[in-house]
Amino acid sequence: MKKLFFTIFLALSVSACKTTEPLYYHGAYNQAVYAYFKAEDTTLEEQINILQQTIQAAANAGKPIAPGIHAHLGLLYFDTGNADLGKQHFEQEKVLFPESAKYLDFLLTARQGA
Repeated sequence: MKKLFFTIFLALSVSACKTTEPLYYHGAYNQAVYAYFKAEDTTLEEQINILQQTIQAAANAGKPIAPGIHAHLGLLYFDTGNADLGKQHFEQEKVLFPESAKYLDFLLTARQGA
């Protein structure tokens, strides 16, 4: 009887395990953020390339891009002196995640005033 109970319990617990797919595509975003703050091994251009590849991979997979990726890419563009692309990615982040609009407006004002 114990064996039967254990077998049923094991079968139920294994069948109950279901992995859920993440809501957003992150790709190499975590590594890009780490590289940005570490600022030792990866150039800004390499970081931009990583994030562009992440955005492209999300589009190819048909998955929504994670919050913050366009904003981070915008900051990188501002850091390289390309304010137009920086602003474009800030605006894209606001379209995708309207709850970030006030913070991005603050960053945009700070970057344009600098």
